[in-house]
Amino acid sequence: MTRARTRARTPLHGAAVLAASALLATATASPAAADAIRDRQWGLLALRAEEAWGTTRGDGVTVAVLDTGVDESHPDLSGQVLAGTDLIGMGAGPGDRAWARHGTAMASIIAGHGHGPSRGQGVLGIAPQARILPVRVILEEGDPGRAKARESKGGALAEGIRWATDHGADVINLSLGDDSDSAHHEAGEDEAVQYALAKGVVVVASAGNGGESGDRVSYPAAYPGVIAVTAVDRRGRKAKFSTRNWYATVSAPGVDVVIADPDRSYYEGWGTSAAAAFVSGAAALVKAAHPDLSPAQIKKLLEDTASDSPAGGRDDARGHGTVDPAAALQVAEAMQAEAAVPAPAAAASRYFGPGPEPVRPAERGARLGAPAAAVAGAALLVLAAVLARRPRRGPRGHDAHPAQ
Repeated sequence: MTRARTRARTPLHGAAVLAASALLATATASPAAADAIRDRQWGLLALRAEEAWGTTRGDGVTVAVLDTGVDESHPDLSGQVLAGTDLIGMGAGPGDRAWARHGTAMASIIAGHGHGPSRGQGVLGIAPQARILPVRVILEEGDPGRAKARESKGGALAEGIRWATDHGADVINLSLGDDSDSAHHEAGEDEAVQYALAKGVVVVASAGNGGESGDRVSYPAAYPGVIAVTAVDRRGRKAKFSTRNWYATVSAPGVDVVIADPDRSYYEGWGTSAAAAFVSGAAALVKAAHPDLSPAQIKKLLEDTASDSPAGGRDDARGHGTVDPAAALQVAEAMQAEAAVPAPAAAASRYFGPGPEPVRPAERGARLGAPAAAVAGAALLVLAAVLARRPRRGPRGHDAHPAQ
């Protein structure tokens, strides 16, 4: 399992194992100075966050972050992180360097609210009033328990999707994935995604960081119904590392993205993990303003309102274009909510074709013929039995005599 990148570290998800190789890589660059953070958050400007916040900041919406854990004590997230669960149960713990770095970074992109006077310092997320539900389903690359988790916790992602769905998630962020040579469809994960969608939960995943190594299909991004997110740079161009594939839905900032870290420093990261987090935040804004819209409607809405759409309306590099939450909120005002799972409709006819030939009732004579024949046959059998029991007699007028 891989995670997106943040220029200095890395996390994503592996099929039978949760091998965390982030889609977020942190670079070796120095931590950003706290007082310069807001000026460097170009993603908020690119996504017209200020305009969207005129409608909502995500209040009342819960975004589940299925990742390496989230540092709930981080000043940019304090008060926003709900009690979650750890489905790995091994490896590093709170306070260790190899704990919750990737998950905290994703949570800050989604729902960071800053800190300090008037909360003017630190990271501001795209949905700063949304709540974060942390679900630990992968380990950091440097975690000593990662190898063991690969072998024993392969079902954690599917379990985590169901757990988050049953514990109040409105949006599920999957900044992880498996795009290795062995990546393949996992029935349990696909079924878990469909379970979440049927319950009205929006599912967002990173498209993968294989743009320079084969553009292989990445799961869970490729599962039906998932909003798969590719990464773009400041100019709106596809990031070189971003996977180009058929399932791309929309794109979002994924280069030089400022993220929060448990060490209380800020880094610039890159990867489709970061891009997915931005789109999860955008989906949270739509959910906050229009909670009855179905996951399918929200996915279509984000597609239809994306900015800078490719020629023809879509391509495998950027999907339908860069997500635009302000435009999505505006268009959503005129939408009629639909059920998450369409109600079954009665078929127009009993059969797809003309159906079988109708069975006609037999004629009266034919109906009587069979019983009459049966009675006649029974009478003959009785007569035969009677004849068989009569004693045999000699010729009339003569007695039988034994041979001399």
